[in-house]
Amino acid sequence: MSASERLGDLLRELAPQVLGVLLRRHGGFEECEDAVQEALLAAATQWPGEGVPENPRSWLVTVASRRLVDQVRSEQARRRREITAAAREAPDAGLAPAPGDESGGDQDDTLTLLFLCCHPALTPASQVALTLRAVGGLTTAEVARAFLVPEATMAPRISRAKQRIKAAGASFELPAAHERVTRLDAVLHVLYLIFNEGYTASSGPDLHRGELTTEAIRLTRMLHRSLPDDGEVTGLLALMLLTDARRAARADPDGALVPLAEQDRGRWDAAMIEEGTALVTDAMSASPLGPYQLQAAIAALHVQAPRAEDTDWEQIRILYGILTRIAPNPMATLNHAVAVAMTRGPQAGLELLESLDGDPRIARHHRLYAVRAHLQELAGEYAAARANYRLAARRTTSLPEQRYLRDRAGKLDR
Repeated sequence: MSASERLGDLLRELAPQVLGVLLRRHGGFEECEDAVQEALLAAATQWPGEGVPENPRSWLVTVASRRLVDQVRSEQARRRREITAAAREAPDAGLAPAPGDESGGDQDDTLTLLFLCCHPALTPASQVALTLRAVGGLTTAEVARAFLVPEATMAPRISRAKQRIKAAGASFELPAAHERVTRLDAVLHVLYLIFNEGYTASSGPDLHRGELTTEAIRLTRMLHRSLPDDGEVTGLLALMLLTDARRAARADPDGALVPLAEQDRGRWDAAMIEEGTALVTDAMSASPLGPYQLQAAIAALHVQAPRAEDTDWEQIRILYGILTRIAPNPMATLNHAVAVAMTRGPQAGLELLESLDGDPRIARHHRLYAVRAHLQELAGEYAAARANYRLAARRTTSLPEQRYLRDRAGKLDR
């Protein structure tokens, strides 16, 4: 990993922590995020030449706080805000700390920020979008791809979400236990999307974005410690571990994508598989069945097979059938079609895919074309498979996926 990549990883990790500190001290979501972005820009400009400071988090908090103070001083409401803050905080609570002397020690406000972004004043879609932007550090374009919508649609949604947080007068603190439950579905969905963006990057030269999968697992572990008896929290953590356990085998030394059936299973992380399997087994035996538990159970069946040909596709087909009934979505149907093809024949899988052709969420998505091509190849429809592999390659912005799909088409040419 290059020095610039390491710096980018560090800034991505610190950004939500710094935003949390500012929100706790000053309030004002949009103003705080603007200040943090300016501090990150300053760090990206200065640190490569001057070196990373001894306490980079404190440095960013100090710079962002100064930017925020400058913003406040330029507004007519400055004095009123100062009086309000003085009434509820100690006299020096709003002052930026000196580097290395940050009050609050190593407190990480990321989880509090996560629940704030899932405030009930927001629609579910806005909760997810804002959290991906503020906590996950995804660009607006990456958030848009996660939602399967244009960037021009997503940018105003994120901006409106910030304004609604401000208008609701939300405080920067963990919600009460009863309210936390109502926000949990959105929180879990956010973490799921962050993990997926890290596990298979939607664009760029790299297949993985390890900083996102690591952060998603870290936050989900935090949730699990707080809610150890919640089956879906446990299921999501199990799903992430069982999926991420395969990461080292998903690309060859040149960075080319290696499909599941061709992976070296000896490179899978046995400790993660053991932990994830134990988690999902416990969750399914003690909790109401939910979509994350089902997906974790499917992932466990994949990693427990010593060889690809030993995979229990019939059990996977049954689990996907349950998943599409209790939590219908196009990606679940896509995966269900593969399981149907592996048990009932490729033509049965292709027939199931036809139900997605009229779904605007996925009708033009590269994965639909890629899965259709794969099933057509299994069915011996080589000309159609070749055409769909090429269509899929043109529709994805991930370079490893493009190379893989073009290679599949090229093999059919030969």
